[in-house]
Amino acid sequence: MIRKSRAMRIDFAPRSLRRTLFHTHPALLALGFLGVLLCAGAVTTATRLADDRRDRAQQMQHVQERAAAMSARPAQVATVATVAIPEAQAAFVNGAIGQLNLPWRALQDAVASATPSSIALVALEPDARKQVLKITAEAKSSDDMVDYVAQLKQQEAFSAVALTRHDVQEADPSRPLRFQLEATWVTR
Repeated sequence: MIRKSRAMRIDFAPRSLRRTLFHTHPALLALGFLGVLLCAGAVTTATRLADDRRDRAQQMQHVQERAAAMSARPAQVATVATVAIPEAQAAFVNGAIGQLNLPWRALQDAVASATPSSIALVALEPDARKQVLKITAEAKSSDDMVDYVAQLKQQEAFSAVALTRHDVQEADPSRPLRFQLEATWVTR
């Protein structure tokens, strides 16, 4: 029986960094290098955070100094220049604002839902001051006109509907009945 003997290592060289690195496993060297990189990253991040904290403290101190300076100043009352607006211009501006604030969608929806196919709408003219919508329309007969007025009176958007005028269009070969209504709308 032959025995295998283990190789014996005999090393009488003095200990040194080079000798230690030579005998260290490469995985341990890589792990050590990675540890050094992580430590360097942590130091860099900590330095950056400390700088940010210092900058914020300086900004806060600056804001507090400005606030103290502002509160130490006597309060100044802002003066508003008064401008005389001619009454005609004021009336025009108020009229334009009134036209812009018309409830167009509600009025158009109410008229559209009440208008049958036998009625042809010619014009819708709102008067914002009186809250009246003038409707000009044409019908084939007086019965269609009366039915249309009744339909408009049933709409919730209008508080009152009145027939103001009507006449037969003689120049048109189909001789339609043109009529005008005034519908007072409800403000909500």
